[in-house]
Amino acid sequence: MDDSTISNQRDQSAPSTPRLNLPSRMSDSSLHLENLPSRTMHINRMINSKYNRFPSRTIYSDRFVPSRSGSNFALFDISNSPTSTEGKEDGSGTYNSLLRAALFGPDTPDKDSSGLPACRNIFRYKTETKRSLHSLSPFGLDESVPGISHSPVKAPRKVPRSPYKVLDAPALQDDFYLNLVDWSSNNVLAVGLGNCVYLWNACSSKVTKLCDLGIDDSVCSVGWAQRGTHLAVGTSNGKVQIWDASRCRRVRTMEGHRLRVGALAWSSSLLSSGSRDKSILQRDIRAQDDFVSKLSGHKSEVCGLKWSYDNCELASGGNDNKLFVWNQHSTQPVLKYCEHTAAVKAIAWSPHLHGLLASGGGTVDRCIRFWNTTTNTHLSCMDTGSQVCNLVWSKNANELVSTHGYSQNQIIVWRYPTMSKLATLMGHTYKVLYLAISPDGQTIVTGAGDETLRFWNVFPSPKSQNTDSEIGASSFGRTSIR
Repeated sequence: MDDSTISNQRDQSAPSTPRLNLPSRMSDSSLHLENLPSRTMHINRMINSKYNRFPSRTIYSDRFVPSRSGSNFALFDISNSPTSTEGKEDGSGTYNSLLRAALFGPDTPDKDSSGLPACRNIFRYKTETKRSLHSLSPFGLDESVPGISHSPVKAPRKVPRSPYKVLDAPALQDDFYLNLVDWSSNNVLAVGLGNCVYLWNACSSKVTKLCDLGIDDSVCSVGWAQRGTHLAVGTSNGKVQIWDASRCRRVRTMEGHRLRVGALAWSSSLLSSGSRDKSILQRDIRAQDDFVSKLSGHKSEVCGLKWSYDNCELASGGNDNKLFVWNQHSTQPVLKYCEHTAAVKAIAWSPHLHGLLASGGGTVDRCIRFWNTTTNTHLSCMDTGSQVCNLVWSKNANELVSTHGYSQNQIIVWRYPTMSKLATLMGHTYKVLYLAISPDGQTIVTGAGDETLRFWNVFPSPKSQNTDSEIGASSFGRTSIR
């Protein structure tokens, strides 16, 4: 059998391949796989479900949950060194540290012990542990980062530096030992001017003359009852008058003091009066007697009186530089504080913490001191640099305001317990001897020997620090109280 016969037999035994109907210019050999462009071959390989460019990597069909501890920081080009190679401080080093802590947690290293970048996968399934709200901060909780405060950042509250209203108060006495201004729960301001008492309605700005004591007497103190419309008036003749302000009618006159009554304080139906005769009289306005008990202890004029918010303790300050605390039934002080070196007129009980008492000393002392009457301890002392005339706590925030005399006549808003200054208010040209707070706790009124009353928005509202007070904060200008 020759070669041609064998060739013919092979052709007959091989399976026949269908031929394509192609244009005359194109041969079927040009369509062979090895002749296709490389990009077409790459797409064909990608379509194949068994293809994997990296055969050693497992393909997951579910989403990935990142594990920060398995992070490869080299991928993010974040250096762990806060300083440059030249030994100089690198401004981006601290930022990189903060960014690493915020992205991957505070305890994740960026390199292993060998100094080489970690080769672990940056994503890995892991159960997430609970983190505090502070961890949501972009700075994380990395305690190793210096100079970073990990407490929530709160923008400082802005206190207006100017009074929104000024009232002329002719004959307002320039006497440190008197208390001639008080603000009622019904939003009515009482002011003693000479021998008269005037009422200013904060809602309507209406001024009413309540009483005239005559040329032989003068007003030394005023004090509103905690609720209702009754006003106590202390006189230079040693008497205490009770007035019903709603009807402009005197209800009662009580005696007992030999000299002027410069301090008054209400506790429910009990009224305490302090006098230049060194005594404090406890008066029950429901009883027929002028007073029910007499408190003795001060060696000089009583110029400051304040009941605690629970009506259980009475604090008194005197020109003998003493601060005393009495209970409801004592006739002798249960606590005595003698650290002040000048007269103690400024007294204020905290509405936020039971037993916390603040007191301020006169020109020689210049200090605000804090006491815990529950444990009988002296907590702290702040030298203000000026005579402390008055103190009052905010009802809505843990802050207090102090008014001062010689030498700067300023008003200071403090944050407690750090005693950092929120604002220093200037405007009075004489000692700021009188202070009262509005019933909503946002506004204070100050009085001075310059015969003006100035209204300031210094404290936040219960709900918002930006809400205006309801007593007419939009009313500007200067008017007279009489």
